[in-house]
Amino acid sequence: MQVIKRNGTFADFDQTKIENAISKANNEVSKNERATKEEIKQIIKEIVGMNKKRILVEDIQDYIEEKLMEFGHYELAKRYIIYRYNRALIRKANTTDQSIKELIDGENEYWNTENSNKNSRIVTTQRDYLAGITSTDITRRFLLPEDVVKAHDEGIIHFHDADYFAQNALHNCDLINLEDMLQNGTNINGVMIEKPHKFLTAMTIATQIITAVSSSQYGGATVTMTHLAPFVRDSYKKYLDVYRKRGLSEEQCKKFAEEDVRKEVHDGVQTFQYQVNSMTTTNGQAPFISVCLYIGETKEYKEELALIIEEVLKQRIEGMKNEKGVFITPAFPKLLYVLEEDNIHKDSKYWYLTELAAKCTAKRMVPDYISEKMMRKLKINENGEGDCYPCMGCRSFLTPDRTISKGNIAKAKNYVEGKPKYYGRFNQGVVTINLVDVALSSEGDFDKFWKIYEERLELCHKALKIRHERLAHATSDVAPILWQHGALARLGKGESIHPLLHGGYSTISLGYAGLYECVKYMTGKSHTDNGEGKAFALEVMQKMNDKCKEWKATEDIDYSVYGTPIESTTYKFAKCLKKRFGTIEGITDRGYITNSYHVPVFEEIDAFTKLKLESEFQVLSPGGAISYIETPNLQNNIEVVIQVMQFIYDNIMYAELNTKSDYCQKCGFDGEILIDENLEWYCPNCGNRDHSTLNVARRTCGYIGTNFWNKGRTQEIKERVLHIDNKDD
Repeated sequence: MQVIKRNGTFADFDQTKIENAISKANNEVSKNERATKEEIKQIIKEIVGMNKKRILVEDIQDYIEEKLMEFGHYELAKRYIIYRYNRALIRKANTTDQSIKELIDGENEYWNTENSNKNSRIVTTQRDYLAGITSTDITRRFLLPEDVVKAHDEGIIHFHDADYFAQNALHNCDLINLEDMLQNGTNINGVMIEKPHKFLTAMTIATQIITAVSSSQYGGATVTMTHLAPFVRDSYKKYLDVYRKRGLSEEQCKKFAEEDVRKEVHDGVQTFQYQVNSMTTTNGQAPFISVCLYIGETKEYKEELALIIEEVLKQRIEGMKNEKGVFITPAFPKLLYVLEEDNIHKDSKYWYLTELAAKCTAKRMVPDYISEKMMRKLKINENGEGDCYPCMGCRSFLTPDRTISKGNIAKAKNYVEGKPKYYGRFNQGVVTINLVDVALSSEGDFDKFWKIYEERLELCHKALKIRHERLAHATSDVAPILWQHGALARLGKGESIHPLLHGGYSTISLGYAGLYECVKYMTGKSHTDNGEGKAFALEVMQKMNDKCKEWKATEDIDYSVYGTPIESTTYKFAKCLKKRFGTIEGITDRGYITNSYHVPVFEEIDAFTKLKLESEFQVLSPGGAISYIETPNLQNNIEVVIQVMQFIYDNIMYAELNTKSDYCQKCGFDGEILIDENLEWYCPNCGNRDHSTLNVARRTCGYIGTNFWNKGRTQEIKERVLHIDNKDD
């Protein structure tokens, strides 16, 4: 007989544990209250006689209590209950020690590979992880109900960012209202920051804002270069005025002013890039920042914005030097290039920027591409107009602004009445459902599947409400940079942030993972088959959207379906599935499950078919989605990159190209670092396997990772097939 322990693992039935437990309780009561050896043997015999293959440890303990009372040993039963309770306290009281020791000693696989942009050997990262271990412990013991913790542990759902949940003031990702902070001033660490009067100063302040904001949350943040464009004009006017005062001709004044402003834009962009990559936030990493490059976002400052975008792309193509002085691909900032009528065709005014973006993608894996055309079809605001705006972090999109009629609830100084507002809005957090577990738990019975699915969705709903309610207790004082000084709002001191959690101002996300495996198990087909598999997949996706709509209508909380960028969790889910259901070919036989709605990485499919098919699923993942294609080295085939970009513009809202960009510091090899059959990275030129001297950059769930990955994610990367073959024919 197998005993199912509290952590979900199995152990052989051991009668000595029962004997020891009752004996310890016996020592706490008088002799006439004690259980005899014969009674103890009878209890054990009856438990064994149940003839169960598996039994919960709690059921064994419940049975012992019942039998002791049946024998008339009421005081002994009471002592046994107290003993059982004390053992539970001991288990709970010391849950962090081992994790902390393993983290410090570098022996904890989870923390070593938890985030591919964090180096767990660095003291600043360790400080964040130490706090995270403590927060997770507090979250599990005091803040979450047992059913949510149990479901999380078993991989049925995933309660994201428990390592930050102990603090009630931390939220997920956001769009920083940089325009308000730069134009109207802000405050950082009690220091007043007034409006800058030149571009270089504005860029420097922007990096300080980004670092301060990133230290007050746990998700990604996004800024737009549109908010920096006015300061280019300010600088130009200053230079022009200087040369006019020198008595130069107007032609000379303009020529020299243009040269000076170009130099300042170069210096400002360089400052921005170096700052965001060299500064460390309280999260123990560089700011997880995305930068939007969208010409159509401004009417007045298009030329200034084009100048910034051009410089951003040129400097990213160049890359950043590693410790050997070799230019490599940096992880951040993530670049978001919006494809629009003004830049998508060869005769478009800003086509030269699109050509630069294509070269940048081929060399450095960024930018990612947002189609203004497709987004305006999908994101309809309260005024009935289609909107285009960047994602928060790697893929999280706000729902279209439906707070227009509510007025300026954030008290932003750049608020325009009747105009949709996106910058300054944010996400409250994520809970993800494991769709594969739903399918396997149903044993292929569709009626049972929908019943279990309903129950699991409601469990996610319960966990999401806990996230919301915890954040609802926060006041503006807990993070002044966010709530008082313009990043997200300009509330008064002590003012509650609660109104910003309702009415569509912020979102909260129902994540999902493993759609492919779920569909494959239930139908025997892939969700890419354009038949039964796809139809079932769309039905599964629609169900999540229907539930979000139902919850939103009842609670006025903006629930939204989110294609979760699970990095380490894809490995955790795979291990849990194998433990719960064994090895099932094509379902649980890998070290990972497929992210969100994606075509599985091992399935042969061409780039255009993949993007077109996944565009249908992006529609049903409004809270967050990104699609990608895997490519070989396309630096000598920029025309193919441009073809893909133009296809994205016409067919899908948000997509990216995954190229390879690696370097071996030992031999100078500049090519693709490979993965062997044991899932170890190595240089194909010299055989180097030392992670500290290998620069590897791979796209992970929508963002670039540079600090390596767990075994499950590494296997997923190894098994990725190319969607473009780069052949002449």
